[in-house]
Amino acid sequence: MAAAIVVRLVQRVSSTRLFAKVAPHVVPALDRNVHRLTGGRILLSAQLLPGVILTSTGARTGRPRRTPLACMPEEDGRTWVLIGSNFGRPGHPAWTHNLLAHPAASVSWKGRDIPVTARLLTGGGERDTVWRALLAFWPPYATYQARVEREIRLFRLTRDPD
Repeated sequence: MAAAIVVRLVQRVSSTRLFAKVAPHVVPALDRNVHRLTGGRILLSAQLLPGVILTSTGARTGRPRRTPLACMPEEDGRTWVLIGSNFGRPGHPAWTHNLLAHPAASVSWKGRDIPVTARLLTGGGERDTVWRALLAFWPPYATYQARVEREIRLFRLTRDPD
């Protein structure tokens, strides 16, 4: 019961414009540092929402880029959906450009680095189905989408064969 109240409170706060302004500067830095200090065992934001550390290749630089992200796990950790919401800010987040340029990536999931391939979900059918599931999973995504003119990018990451 108390956990449900906390989740609803966090959902309400995360839907505010102030959160969208402050969170991009605070949440990823905190997540990266705690993740590094705990050897990949703890991702603070994942205490409320599942999360991964995405390692992608920079679209322009070609260098590895590590980004903590909320995700919607699917198929018992075989696939993950990443949401390019950028906290409801106007531009697409940089990591989405990286995945479009270089779909081969990896995620740190529950302390393990897993090679994945990213695929942008487009069009009506599959994307619409995933979007509905995301809104049931974390309703503030609807607020983020309502704030921006762009369509929020959704990526499905699929674990590479062993």
